[in-house]
Amino acid sequence: HYLFIVVVAVNSTLLTINTGDYIFYTDWAWTSYTVFSIGNILMISVGATYYLLFTGVPGTATYYGLIMQVYTWVAKGAWFALGYPYDFIVTPMWIPSCMLLDLAYWASKKNKHSLILFGGVLVGMSFPLFNMVNLLTVADPLETAFKYPRPTLPPYMVPIEPQVGKFYNSPVALGAGAGAVLAVTFTALGAKLNTW
Repeated sequence: HYLFIVVVAVNSTLLTINTGDYIFYTDWAWTSYTVFSIGNILMISVGATYYLLFTGVPGTATYYGLIMQVYTWVAKGAWFALGYPYDFIVTPMWIPSCMLLDLAYWASKKNKHSLILFGGVLVGMSFPLFNMVNLLTVADPLETAFKYPRPTLPPYMVPIEPQVGKFYNSPVALGAGAGAVLAVTFTALGAKLNTW
């Protein structure tokens, strides 16, 4: 069981390494933000729900979020040590959404179905919001991208002037809406893993 927690936490780190640099791909930043929000919501929902129901102790999901936060900050430090700018990896804010998952479990007196439904919706809706607040604290992505050019990027990934509002105007709303629906399924999967 604990090996599973480590595996999910490490995968969360890898996911962050691979997706945290969406800040660089300026023209795709908002599209990426939505897609990667859903990917990270999957990591929270499945792992934290599994861990929470395995122990049955409210607060375990927050502990899981703390583990992921530490892993991803270490990953950010590693990229920084390799010479990439500090803003290259934007670490997701795992803990607040995990706290909401714990709260749903605790408030429903350890009702698994309430955890799946309410906890899933809370995680899915909150995660993109918390991360956009996090993103507001980093440098302008266009400025960062041109300051640190990456000649190895294929042409379609080279930063260009962003087409703001070209497809949709609010990546947070889109990520939260999709996340709120999908996280219920993800949370149910995490619960199911305890019964196999």
